[in-house]
Amino acid sequence: MRKPNYDKFPYVAVPGGECVQGWDAIADALGAVVRRRGGGGGVLVVDCYTGVFEDAVRDELATRLNPTLTLDARDAMKPAAAIDELVAPFLGGDDPVFGYLSGLTLPHFFDDAKLARLRDRVAGAKDGLVLIVGCGAAMIHPGDVLCYADMPRWEAQQRQRRSEIANLGVDNHELKASLQYKRSFFIDWRVCDRWKQPLLARMDFALDTTAPATDPAAPKLAAGDTIRAGLARAATQPFRVVPFFDPGPWGGQWMKEAFDMDRSAENYAWGFDCVPEENSLLLGLGDARFELPSINVVFRHPRELLGDRVHGRFGTEFPIRFDFLDTIEGGHLSFQVHPLTEYVQNAFGMHYTQDESYYMLDADDEATVYLGVKEGVDPDEMIAALKRAQAGDEPFDADQFAARWPAKKHDHFLIPAGTVHCSGRGSMVLEISATPYIFTFKLWDWGRLGLDGLPRPINIAHGQANIAWDRTAPWVERELINRVEVVAEGEGWCEERTGLHEREFIETRRHWFTGKVPHDTAGGVNVLNLVEGEEAIVECPNHAFEPFIVHYAETFIVPASVGRYTIRPHGKGEGQRCATMKAYVR
Repeated sequence: MRKPNYDKFPYVAVPGGECVQGWDAIADALGAVVRRRGGGGGVLVVDCYTGVFEDAVRDELATRLNPTLTLDARDAMKPAAAIDELVAPFLGGDDPVFGYLSGLTLPHFFDDAKLARLRDRVAGAKDGLVLIVGCGAAMIHPGDVLCYADMPRWEAQQRQRRSEIANLGVDNHELKASLQYKRSFFIDWRVCDRWKQPLLARMDFALDTTAPATDPAAPKLAAGDTIRAGLARAATQPFRVVPFFDPGPWGGQWMKEAFDMDRSAENYAWGFDCVPEENSLLLGLGDARFELPSINVVFRHPRELLGDRVHGRFGTEFPIRFDFLDTIEGGHLSFQVHPLTEYVQNAFGMHYTQDESYYMLDADDEATVYLGVKEGVDPDEMIAALKRAQAGDEPFDADQFAARWPAKKHDHFLIPAGTVHCSGRGSMVLEISATPYIFTFKLWDWGRLGLDGLPRPINIAHGQANIAWDRTAPWVERELINRVEVVAEGEGWCEERTGLHEREFIETRRHWFTGKVPHDTAGGVNVLNLVEGEEAIVECPNHAFEPFIVHYAETFIVPASVGRYTIRPHGKGEGQRCATMKAYVR
């Protein structure tokens, strides 16, 4: 195992950027501006993404600013029962995992009469400062000063697991975290993303309360122009989002060592290295690091980041996902299948599905991958066997029905939606996929329990409607395993096409290199990972961005706006044969 040099806290430096830290300094900065604009009084609006500790923000600011009127945006919302009724059609009934993507907007959650009364109270406050805090606060008043407190989804999930927050407009702190997540995924996050996008354009300040309150550097306040400059900078140069890691019932030990993780942890199953909808982005403001959702780069600069062609197809969604699946010294992933396009559209309201692939970053000698069904398998027999296993009658014999393939380092297994699959124990997978990351139908989980001691949800009914039974072993071997062809060569480098399958919209290219490799975004976003070699450097031929250093296994994004760029071995990587895997939208 190589000595770890994986950077777990990458950031985008913002030249001249600065922020203030701690509630005293934040209140001083906000109070001075709002009083100046309001002629000694004025209205300070602190709008919030769901998951922010709104009570703490309100109390900390009210204590220091001594407003004549303090309002909580939640007081203008509809009753919880009415909100539950509003969102019920999108929750999929008793399904523990899946719902339907909501088209609701934040005003749907508010009561017009209550809003009118709060607006009247603001209008009647003639003297002194007015403070309005909460999700939707800008609905009550646009603010003489508008501050926006954002929240990355990954941190929101941690708060749900600790029963610290509730879903939008209700008090359900004690609801099971997985059900809070389901409601957030299908409803709350969609609603709040729609609401915040115009606020990002006009906010005077941004408030970072992501770090725990025990952190002496938390919270942080930066000028809106500073944050917008940081997002613009990210959209014009290579950058990385902040990775996060999670244990699982099948988790392994490889990432713990390779990424210098907590050795006392039981395992790490997942590593999310490029999922902008959930990852954070750190902006370097002097010595401080300001945290915000990385999806804000997509919201603010979709054409520069994604390119016109990709933006026209996907809108403000980032369509490519890179993550890690670690089963080395662990167990098999669940035996599973992803929905076909028409199914994900009709059943869940998602317009594209989770086509994916397994790239073997590393593998034990005995590593294998289940992919496709064996020839001659009777679908009814296999489904019946899965149902018997789920009922506890007898374990499912995956080897009786599914094709199983040996896996070694740098193998690439393509997994178009509808193909049954499972990474076996002993594998370190770089998963390259489309982004609709929740739509996995588990068919069999090897009879084990989740980390909470309960069975993980199995989705045989969804799964059987999506299995492509014609993807048998001969077809899989021909179409889905190591479809490598050399497409270009130069001095010190070779470019190989490795997939994905023709049914998938993502193209992947592997470059082996000992010298400088030319790349071009060709008007579309590139996502890359250094899959071999200690270190490499990304450079711009016309010096439009600062040289960008990446280390082994780090995923990085090259915005469409970059155009031509080069990658070569650097530092500890010099003299080594290096390799990158690159993905882009065809």
